Amino acid sequence: MAKKSTQQSTQPISADAVRDALRAGEGFDLSAVDPSSTPAFDGDKAAAEALLPALADEASDLQERLYAQSKSGSNRKILLVIQGMDTAGKGGIMRHVVGAMDPQGSEITAFKAPTKEELAHHFLWRIRKALPEAGKIGVFDRSHYEDVLIVRVRGLVPQEEWEGRYAQINDFEQEVADDDTTIIKIMLHISSQEQKDRLMERLDRPDKHWKFNPGDIDERQEWDDYMAAYEAAVQRCSTPVAPWYVVPADRKWYARLAVMNILLAHLRDLDLQWPEAQFDVEEQKARLAAT
Repeated sequence: MAKKSTQQSTQPISADAVRDALRAGEGFDLSAVDPSSTPAFDGDKAAAEALLPALADEASDLQERLYAQSKSGSNRKILLVIQGMDTAGKGGIMRHVVGAMDPQGSEITAFKAPTKEELAHHFLWRIRKALPEAGKIGVFDRSHYEDVLIVRVRGLVPQEEWEGRYAQINDFEQEVADDDTTIIKIMLHISSQEQKDRLMERLDRPDKHWKFNPGDIDERQEWDDYMAAYEAAVQRCSTPVAPWYVVPADRKWYARLAVMNILLAHLRDLDLQWPEAQFDVEEQKARLAAT
C-alpha cells in the first residue's frame, strides 16, 4: 500500500477535471452526491497530501500576479464562498487552502448571526461591505446564503420573504461579477453520520470542547430540512457567472484537495501575467549601479 501511495502522489491531478466533476448542473440532486466519494481523483489521503504543496505554490504565485496587476490598474478579484453544515470542514479549508497562500492577498470574513445593526438593513448590506478589493481573494466563511438556509429552516422571516431572496441573490452576484469579480461558491457536503462522529470527537476530547456548541445538536434535528434548503439554494442560484461546486467532504483530505483545485482552475483561467514595468529598466539599472 505504501508503494502505491508513493506512485499516486507523483501523478498530476487535473484541476479542470475536478472543477467539472463537482459543478452543480441543471436539475441538481443533492441526494445523488455521495459525501464520502472522491470525484476525479483515485488516490488516497497520502497521495492527496503529497500533491497539495505544489498546488499551493502555484496558487500563491498566481495570487501574487493578481495582486501585482491591481497595482497597474486592474480591477480583477476573486470571491470564494464556503458553505456547509457545522463540522463540514470550513476551518480546514481556511487553514490548508486559503492559509497556504500569502495572507496579505486574502481577506477572510466569517459571517456570524447578524447584529442588531445588520438586521436593520437589507440582508445583503453586510455582504456588500465585505466584498474583496481589486487584486484580492475574498473568502466568505458562511455568507448571504445563510438567509435562505437557517432563515428558511428556522422560519425567521415569512416564506414569501425568503422565497424572494433567491432572485435577489442572483441579481447581486451578477452585479458583483460585472465588477470584474470571479465568483466561486463551494458547498462542503458531509453526511449526517460523519457530522455525528465529528461532534462526538469534540465531546470525547477535552482539547476540542471549546469547538463544541450544544446548539449543533439542535440543528441536527432539522437535518432533512437543511438538505432541502441547500439543494434549493444550489438549484436556484448556480448560474454561469456564479456557479456552485458541491464538494464531498466526509474525507477532509479530499475536500481540501478539491477546493484547492477548483480555486486553481479559476486562477489559471484569468491568464495572469506580471505587469510590464512603467519605466526604462536598463536606465534604472544604470542609475542604481552609479550609486
